[in-house]
Amino acid sequence: MAKEEAPHLCCGHFFCKDVCRVHALPAWLYAYERRLITEMPNSDNRLSNGDHLDFEEKVADLDRQMNELRRLTSIKGIDYSAEVRQLQREQVAELKRVYANLTAWQTVQVARHPKRPLLDDYLDLMVKDFRELHGDRCFGDDRAIITGIGQIARNKVLIVGQNKGRSTKQKVACNFGCANPEGYRKAIAKMKFAEKFGIPVVSLIDTPGAYPGVGAEERGQAQAIAVNLTEMSRLRVPIVCICIGEGGSGGALGIGVGDRMAMLEFAYYSVISPEGCAAILWRDGSQAPDAAQALKLTSKDLYKLGLIDAIVPEPLGGAHRNVHDTVYNVERYIAKTLADLKRTKIDNLLENRYKKLRSIGTYSNNINRRKPRPSPVRINATAKAVTAKSRSAAAKV
Repeated sequence: MAKEEAPHLCCGHFFCKDVCRVHALPAWLYAYERRLITEMPNSDNRLSNGDHLDFEEKVADLDRQMNELRRLTSIKGIDYSAEVRQLQREQVAELKRVYANLTAWQTVQVARHPKRPLLDDYLDLMVKDFRELHGDRCFGDDRAIITGIGQIARNKVLIVGQNKGRSTKQKVACNFGCANPEGYRKAIAKMKFAEKFGIPVVSLIDTPGAYPGVGAEERGQAQAIAVNLTEMSRLRVPIVCICIGEGGSGGALGIGVGDRMAMLEFAYYSVISPEGCAAILWRDGSQAPDAAQALKLTSKDLYKLGLIDAIVPEPLGGAHRNVHDTVYNVERYIAKTLADLKRTKIDNLLENRYKKLRSIGTYSNNINRRKPRPSPVRINATAKAVTAKSRSAAAKV
């Protein structure tokens, strides 16, 4: 083995100059996978000292103090409940201060927290009688995208969600949430099935991007995503899309076209991951914080720009600190939104969806601009101006 080569953590193939020889995996995605593997969460949902983020040093210190007081209470039998309550109040105040002023890069870190609720958590806690539907009837069954029929509140829906996996084995099986073309083809096939029976579609987005391997490109990754964009834009059932974690690049857009687009408060939604943007612009992944700031990828920025319709609130300190409340907030938003959409006629729904998509990227300010006149009026005005100019020129002669 040459010194510049190293085995890939997932596929076992050798890397040379930061690119897997078999999968041609980019360096930024390799670094992302390495971080995910080294930051595996504990089996329970409680935060340990290693689960605190870099900007939560004081919160971690307060947690250590409370754990120590609880340990002393169990050993010595001394009641430290008053001291613990005081530390809890200080921790709540610190969390409010920190999470009220998160930078874009800190938001990305929260969205990638190893304890953040994933698709499986939403299926277990929010969906009743879930029945998974497999395969794209063409190539295979991509585990990075899960589809199935279930019930949310009182609504029978088709759930399409991106699965990142919790354990190392699960992450490897689903490519860390990076879907292949067969995943997107499976998603649109099941959506058309739902359209046939008038079942609304709920899309849960959580991916760093579509899988960039050679095999995925050979099987038509770009075309699969493009077909999904076209077909979802004219699907004759209500579609609700929610970004529950990461929303990276075309991988998110492939199941992200709908009547309503919402984001969890500390999720991110971007044309590219911050690491990928930094690698392209600066050839340096350490510039990811600057790239995140420039991309305007937070829920607040996107809501101001009109690219999303709603922000679903998260519990204090992020979704990873209270999974049940997070799932409840998402469930409540879905139920309310579907109730509103079902009151709209399908033709009007499609027209509104088309207008919504066509308005993306338009810019307007508060300055009163002169409205453009219709084409016939402009033509007549131009003809009169030319005639008047020629007459004035003739008079001068």
